[in-house]
Amino acid sequence: MNLSGKKVLVTGAGGFIGSHLVEALVHYGCKVRAFVRYNALGLRGWLDRCAPEVQKRVEIWAGDIRDFSSVRKAMEAQQVVFHLAALISIPHSYRDPESFVQTNVVGTLNVLQVAKDSEVERVLITSTSEVYGTAQYVPIDEQHPRQPQSPYSATKIAADSLAESFYRSYDLPVVIVRPFNTYGPRQSARAVIPTIITQLLSGMQTIRLGALFPTRDLVFVEDTVQGFIRLAEADEAVGKDVNIATGQEISIEKLAHLLIQMINPEAHIEVDSERLRPQKSEVARLCGDPGLLRQLTGWSPEHTLQEGLSKTIKWFKENQHLPFYRAEEYVV
Repeated sequence: MNLSGKKVLVTGAGGFIGSHLVEALVHYGCKVRAFVRYNALGLRGWLDRCAPEVQKRVEIWAGDIRDFSSVRKAMEAQQVVFHLAALISIPHSYRDPESFVQTNVVGTLNVLQVAKDSEVERVLITSTSEVYGTAQYVPIDEQHPRQPQSPYSATKIAADSLAESFYRSYDLPVVIVRPFNTYGPRQSARAVIPTIITQLLSGMQTIRLGALFPTRDLVFVEDTVQGFIRLAEADEAVGKDVNIATGQEISIEKLAHLLIQMINPEAHIEVDSERLRPQKSEVARLCGDPGLLRQLTGWSPEHTLQEGLSKTIKWFKENQHLPFYRAEEYVV
């Protein structure tokens, strides 16, 4: 399938990955409808900070992914759906698990049900590497067991299972896209890389973090977006769940030291007990196998970790004044 010229709906379009995906799809020649969560201020998330020429070419649709009617109307006449709308903060899922069920499970069910009864050509459901839990072996391929180590990951496992069931039960053309740890400009301060960068840029000498031993497979957001687009066009990806990963891992401690050297070599790290996750919930190791994605699409990351971090630091330097980034606060 060729995406160019297609009518495309992106849910979660105002978010970190969603806004980058909208930009890429516009440049790709798609007719993009951006589903954003309705709010009284009319804010459209990061789409409000996209280039004017991008904003002019995007149809904004404000609604609520948890509301079936809202989803049904948004999906009218759309040919391809990229479903990214989700609650994603693991610490917040400890506090409010029901909201994660409503958004991540019910929201995904709404998308699948509408797609089943329409003429959608492709539905891409966004998963997460968190569904694997701590690696039982590495690199983690798509056959790795699922381990719900947080309410968040449990809801994403449920959403993935629903998508798989709609493929098998109704022959819905579903692709489950499973990004590993995406980072880059516009990422929330609740994520580890923005947490480290914003503390360093604020001049803080003590960088407060949670557990330092976990390892993560880091993918720059532009590479993640290219993975989404290529999977949308890969007919052989239908019915499969596919990792977007680099096959390399780095510990949080080494990552923090790398960023310290890049920004402020005088800073040091301190473990903050408030940021530690419950012991059995902490995912200790993630390192993904990108083999299936490479086989299906020829994808490989275009950015090294150093290149991606440099671009990310540059963006945060230019945008550290934004109210979303408060270095002195722990963002849940």
